[in-house]
Amino acid sequence: MKNTNWDKAILMLEDGSFFTGISIGKKGTTGGEICFNTGMTGYQEIYTDPSYYGQIIVNTNAHIGNYGVHFSEVESDNPKISGLVVNDFSLIHSRFSGSGSLQTYLDENNVVGISDVDTRRIVRYIRDKGAMNAIISSDISDIEELREKVKDLPSMKGLELSSRVSTKEPYFVGEPENYKYKVAVLDLGVKKSILSNLTHRKCYCKVFPARTTFEEILEWEPDGFFISNGPGDPAAMQYAVDTVRKMADTGKPLFGICLGHQVLALAYGISTYKMHHGHRGINHPIKNLQSGKCEITSQNHGFCISRSDIESSAHVVETHINLNDQTVAGIKIKNTKAFSVQYHPEASPGPHDSRYLFDNFIDLFSSN
Repeated sequence: MKNTNWDKAILMLEDGSFFTGISIGKKGTTGGEICFNTGMTGYQEIYTDPSYYGQIIVNTNAHIGNYGVHFSEVESDNPKISGLVVNDFSLIHSRFSGSGSLQTYLDENNVVGISDVDTRRIVRYIRDKGAMNAIISSDISDIEELREKVKDLPSMKGLELSSRVSTKEPYFVGEPENYKYKVAVLDLGVKKSILSNLTHRKCYCKVFPARTTFEEILEWEPDGFFISNGPGDPAAMQYAVDTVRKMADTGKPLFGICLGHQVLALAYGISTYKMHHGHRGINHPIKNLQSGKCEITSQNHGFCISRSDIESSAHVVETHINLNDQTVAGIKIKNTKAFSVQYHPEASPGPHDSRYLFDNFIDLFSSN
């Protein structure tokens, strides 16, 4: 169902290419790095994932909005994306349990978007040219003005964003009267479903702001540590790298996901690099090099860690590999209980093949 009376909108790419379509969400102008997600479901979870902070999302699925939104299907308090690009946008939703329409949700949360554009063409363009900055505007129609505005956007490379989405004050998750392990969570942009996977396994979690020092965290006397996902360039986060190295050196269990994985690698001398267009979707095949088994995974990252650095490292061992492009998808640190993966085992949205990693983390608490 389309509304032909809606305002027109323009998507301007950093290289000067542009696409015209229809305004969705909030009317206005927004900018960020444009990237695409190949998931066919779970758009609300994607939009509220803090890892997408500062990015414009292109949904490759043709129809978006048809099942509306639900108050429980969020990974943070509100959408974190900078903007949204879709092909066919539904003004109505058919799910009886839905809390409302996606259009209302986007408008109320100030998300600027564009629909009725050829997302297939846009995705192929990004895959060819690489991730780049972009602007969506429904209140500026001058093409040259938009071309100049997009030049002012900062590059994602070198950008520290975790402290912008992290909690400002520590908070607790789980049951204080009925738990097995105390887990200190370094919040670099943590998803709610990750915390749910920990509390489901009898963990009592204290979630700390991104810039909390190791000494402050240790005062709580945790049994182990979790390093979360999040946005931005890991190489711009020396504060977290130093903290994570001290955590791992305690010998206590440590589990890192996505950005947490990259920060753990940096803590042991493994460099990171910006990928051509990243991995974002719920259908990425991973091979566990220890078990030989494969798993279909949910992923969302634009940076990766160096395999050549691992091959020459005395501390880091590769444990998982991405079967699409052979990038490193998991590591463990020798002589410690620290490990990490580049993908999302909580899988919201996505398959549950990798949730065993949370069980592996719990097993480390009782191992010698």
